[in-house]
Amino acid sequence: MAEINAQMTISEVVQKFPESIEVFMSHGLGCVGCSAARYENIAQGAAVHGIDVDTLVADLNAAIKK
Repeated sequence: MAEINAQMTISEVVQKFPESIEVFMSHGLGCVGCSAARYENIAQGAAVHGIDVDTLVADLNAAIKK
């Protein structure tokens, strides 16, 4: 199975792994459907929102492995 990394765009992750939406939301990154999600990668989105990117990516990968 593919693994999510911080350089992937938010929309790419959401399209490939719909179960990731809940993880993004639980971390306070509610812009999964906004226009920025198409070009902003996970690292950029996390930085803008003050979210620890390593924890977010780890939680995203855990969610898609379930």
